[in-house]
Amino acid sequence: MTAGIIRKMGTEDVDQVLDVERASFATPWTTDIFYQELVDNRHAHYFVIEVEKVIAGYAGTWVVFEDAQITNIAIHPEYRGRKLGQMLFQYVLQQMTMMGVSRLSLEVRKSNLTAQKLYRKFGLVPGGIRRNYYTDNQEDAIVMWVNLR
Repeated sequence: MTAGIIRKMGTEDVDQVLDVERASFATPWTTDIFYQELVDNRHAHYFVIEVEKVIAGYAGTWVVFEDAQITNIAIHPEYRGRKLGQMLFQYVLQQMTMMGVSRLSLEVRKSNLTAQKLYRKFGLVPGGIRRNYYTDNQEDAIVMWVNLR
């Protein structure tokens, strides 16, 4: 099995990223949202993980001053179980640290115990609940935080 290669996402990656997005989320982002993030949002930083030149997953962040927010992270179902999500998340944390980020946060579905376990491995802890956060089924989100410095 080939290890994943992680790099910055470009507009040329949007079609493959949309495949990951649609396979991963009940309410996927659109092409326009990804282009807006990559082209117009100066706070956005997106990364992809490739396996044999196929984008297997991606992660996005917004960085404002010393705070970073994970906007989304997903591994295509066909590539799950290979520790690619762990590799990608670790890479994002390293990038955020190099950018001078002090605190990182994210929201995760209350029912997504696999993701919560991954985030805990990297020191994230629950910091609150966003009630009815997910529009597809009104599921609560757990807000998780970590201090990077």
